Formats: sequence, structure tokens, C-alpha cells
Amino acid sequence: MSNIVRDSEVCELTEPAYYSFGDKVKAKRTIRNDGTYAGKEIGDILAKKGEIGYVVSIGTFLQQFYIYGVEFAESGNRVGMKRKELEPAVPRDEEEELPLPGAKVR
Repeated sequence: MSNIVRDSEVCELTEPAYYSFGDKVKAKRTIRNDGTYAGKEIGDILAKKGEIGYVVSIGTFLQQFYIYGVEFAESGNRVGMKRKELEPAVPRDEEEELPLPGAKVR
């Protein structure tokens, strides 16, 4: 039992949220309903490993963690996830810069 990993020493709220509204993210693992997702049975898959979604809300949990509400297009589910359960769909150093509205594209 000594190899159990606990998050009790982690407090993400001392820093700004890692993800922002609209960020394209990917589930690092398959997420199943633990009983807190209304309308689905316990154990139902909410998001598959590798499924792409977008951050649509940012909240907190236990005054310790950011919880990112992620809308997954493929499954149609909106799932609350911790940072460690997500990864950027596009690596941050490769993000495309979109032109501002009205700017000339070269």
C-alpha cells in the first residue's frame, strides 16, 4: 500500500490555470463515469483516450485543483477533468498564431 500516489501536497491554485477557455486538449486516458455524471451509468465511458475536446469552463475543486470543463465533440460529453488527465492537442511550442480580424494575411 505504500506505493499509492496522493495529490494532497499539490496546490495548483497558487499559479494561473494551465489551460484557457477554447484550448484544444486531448484526454490522456479513458474517462469513465464515477457516478457523478448525470444520465450515464457508473462505468460508462465519457471520453476515450486520445479524444479531442475544447476547454469550455474552468473551476476549482477542494480549494486545491483547477477543474477544466472539456466538451468532447466525438462523444458529445462535457467532462470535468484535472490537468494531469489532459494534454494539449497541439504542443504549445507549435501553436498556430491566428491573424487578428481585419489584419492582412501575407
